[in-house]
Amino acid sequence: MRLGLVTGNRHKLEELSLVLRDYGVELYMLDTPKIEVQSNSLEVIALGAARKAYSRTRVPLIVDDSGLFIEALRGFPGPYSSYVYKTIGVEGILRLLRGVPDRRACFHAVIAAIVPPYEKVFHARSCGFITESPRGAGGFGFDPIFAPEEGDGRTFAEMSIEEKNRYSHRAKAARMLGVWLREAFKRRVGSSKHL
Repeated sequence: MRLGLVTGNRHKLEELSLVLRDYGVELYMLDTPKIEVQSNSLEVIALGAARKAYSRTRVPLIVDDSGLFIEALRGFPGPYSSYVYKTIGVEGILRLLRGVPDRRACFHAVIAAIVPPYEKVFHARSCGFITESPRGAGGFGFDPIFAPEEGDGRTFAEMSIEEKNRYSHRAKAARMLGVWLREAFKRRVGSSKHL
């Protein structure tokens, strides 16, 4: 099965492709803009973008929208993570947390899938803490300052893609998507239809 990923971020394509190939899904970057509605809800943003992309392309597709929710900052930057990264970056977040002992944070991911006749949304998260300084050269976005609690103290940016995918919010949501696609495919093949 082939699925389009609505993104301009090649890192997302690489991470999601590694997970989804285990479910027989070939992911490719769909050449269409990701048009996002303004919302405090990652689900509303992802599903809205998926519906708009599907109305233009009419091909099975997914949209991933993720956010970093920092407890001491009352969930900021949350659904505005991409904008905050582009404006104040990693160093800006570290400045906001200077002297703050509570470093707990969670990455939340939402993957919205439109695979006619189905429309489905998958939620996952990875919790951990914000480090005192950036560490690692891998990953993207806020990966250099986020260490998952399930890991060994390294940040996502200090891990290989395969290691990051063991713990990441995006990979967890992708595995849920993969299981669902496999089951949906079985149901449709059983009724002589194909995804």
